[in-house]
Amino acid sequence: MDLGKADIFHPPVKRSITIAGHQTSISLEPLFWDLLKAAADHRDLPLNALVARIDVERITAEQPPGLATAIRLWLTNDLLGKMRQAD
Repeated sequence: MDLGKADIFHPPVKRSITIAGHQTSISLEPLFWDLLKAAADHRDLPLNALVARIDVERITAEQPPGLATAIRLWLTNDLLGKMRQAD
């Protein structure tokens, strides 16, 4: 996944996804959609199943962020964990 410099600043793209049996829309930048898809593939999960897991974690937070923010934060935390393991 190698995006050109201009592509990392692409505005959010809205996509519909079904989680916990209901349809919802999520707006994420293409970079985050790509990272989310890679994380789901790495875990051998469908995209909606990974988003559902993130949603469950999000709603248990003391001050739950919006779903798109939760996804971005989860992805960042996941990448940081992989960086720590590599060290």
